[in-house]
Amino acid sequence: MLLFAKRIRELRKSNGLTQEELGKLVNISKVSISFYESGARMPSLDTLTALCDVFKVDLEYLLGQDNYVVEESKKEYGITMSNEEIRIIEELRKHPKLYNRLIENPERMINSLDKR
Repeated sequence: MLLFAKRIRELRKSNGLTQEELGKLVNISKVSISFYESGARMPSLDTLTALCDVFKVDLEYLLGQDNYVVEESKKEYGITMSNEEIRIIEELRKHPKLYNRLIENPERMINSLDKR
């Protein structure tokens, strides 16, 4: 439920909406949006569907059930990543030395970090 709370808050903010504005778009109160964003409550299926429509996202993404999806096309591979995974990569790129060491030998670096 915490991932749902985080995602709905991030989506609302990235779309430049207040809790009140989002509530009006999906016909619920500002207080309900606040409860969802704090993780205190989960919305009904109808409200979840309305939120997906407003944000143009899949229900699986909103609920935090998105996984890596690799699709094969002629010569290219696509991968879907969560916002958290993208954020990790972006942070790593800010540290080129660490990033390059991780690329060279990911297993070794992960084991090294895991021992700490």
